[in-house]
Amino acid sequence: METNETLATVKTGASGRPGQVASLKHLAGFFLIGAGVVLMGFLAQHAPAGGGGAASGQFAGHSQAIPIYLVAIAMDWALLYYCWAGVHHSGGTVSTLSGERWSSWKSVAVDIGIVVPFWALWEGTAYGVSRLLGPSTAKTVDSLLPQSLLEVLVWIAASITAGVCEEMVFRGYLQRQLHALTGRIPLAVVGQGLVFGLFHAYQGWKNVVVISVLGILYGVLAAWRGNLRANIISHAATDIWEGWLKFVVWR
Repeated sequence: METNETLATVKTGASGRPGQVASLKHLAGFFLIGAGVVLMGFLAQHAPAGGGGAASGQFAGHSQAIPIYLVAIAMDWALLYYCWAGVHHSGGTVSTLSGERWSSWKSVAVDIGIVVPFWALWEGTAYGVSRLLGPSTAKTVDSLLPQSLLEVLVWIAASITAGVCEEMVFRGYLQRQLHALTGRIPLAVVGQGLVFGLFHAYQGWKNVVVISVLGILYGVLAAWRGNLRANIISHAATDIWEGWLKFVVWR
């Protein structure tokens, strides 16, 4: 009988630890990529701003929105491909990263039922941590939020891409690798959350902290469910809401 390997049930070694989904060399390469992303984010935050005034706190003019969305989409898929290549080389599949698929409409309904309260928890946590940290002087990406119909459509595509790729990269790949190395799922959940936050260094230190905490929440959800179905739905929907839909609803 064919079985799917989930995020919660993986091969174990003599020590009882879950097996690695890719080699240590591959994981080291992942961290090198991450270091480059963090460095680029740091440079983006500290690069001289042109134009002065209110625009000095923005990354770029709105005319650059769609090109930046497309670059983000390409980078997410490239990072997922890197992780999949390492897993594939070690004998794994896409299911190794994502966990089991939906088997019935009931399982779809269960995941949607989980996403709704999780989204409320996510929003409350983001608001609370942000208020606790206080105002930020970091440059923002507010000028890049979608306005036209075309920008909204590309933003939705970028949000869905982030939901699929970032969950499979950080919760599907990194969390399992850290679990294999430490033997402790709490350390793996916290570790991947911190790395997830650092990958967003271009948003400034405050958002790194906020996103790290949210990444830990995503990690807890993945560890509890044993797959990434609810994670992917929640992540994609939250990005769509935060970047576009809430401004439509609350305006």
